Amino acid sequence: MDNSPTQLDYYHDMWNLQSTATLVSHFKGDDGRHVLILDRTIFYPQGGGQPADTGFVYIHDLDVKFLVHDVRSKDGIVLHYGVFEGFGEEFETILKKGKEVSLFVDEHRRKLNSRLHSAGHLLDICMEKIGLGHLEPGKAYHFSDGPWVEYKGVIPPNEMQNKQKELELEANALITMGGKVSADILPYDEAAMLCGGILPDYVSKESTPRIVRIGDNPGCPCGGTHVLNISDITKVKVSQIRSKKGLTKVYYNIES
Repeated sequence: MDNSPTQLDYYHDMWNLQSTATLVSHFKGDDGRHVLILDRTIFYPQGGGQPADTGFVYIHDLDVKFLVHDVRSKDGIVLHYGVFEGFGEEFETILKKGKEVSLFVDEHRRKLNSRLHSAGHLLDICMEKIGLGHLEPGKAYHFSDGPWVEYKGVIPPNEMQNKQKELELEANALITMGGKVSADILPYDEAAMLCGGILPDYVSKESTPRIVRIGDNPGCPCGGTHVLNISDITKVKVSQIRSKKGLTKVYYNIES
């Protein structure tokens, strides 16, 4: 297997849903699923609290579709898991390195995942605006079956209900105003300036982090996909806030 890292085209253009690439290798995983490795991809691999893209890869000279069911990343190499449409095992012998392919990401799934992910970042911004900026961001889960964002620190029980209402109102006010969403790969010092002067400890000072900005608000390092404009999130519903054992979880969803 080629050990060269996969070029992540979605890093530079989060809204491109069709592209071309070259096949690097094909094999079967330990679970029996077929795996394609390409030199570049617009498919987002699951990670950072965001689910993977789905869609298909079209192999030109063979007139064959590879249905992408899951995408994962390992050591910088993106693995596209799926099945060949209408072909049996004998197909493996004619699939060779260097074949040109076209990639098609499922638009509905990408947009839903991007809205959910962007809404999570928007809530981070709004926590500061409603006076909860002392809570330190932790984990996040941007899947459609119960998305949430987590913070280190607690909210007193007598403030919980009011803060839930304030958070939802603030988020939807920003959505109504709208604003461009951008992602840029920057030198460390420049990235830190866009993120309020400091980056998390896990970001190496020798790196060039990818910084996502939601409107004119301070940015944050993030590798996921996002909406083009804040208004594309449409509407946020904060369903619940829970604080216990030193952590606060904000449960939310998006509405059309």
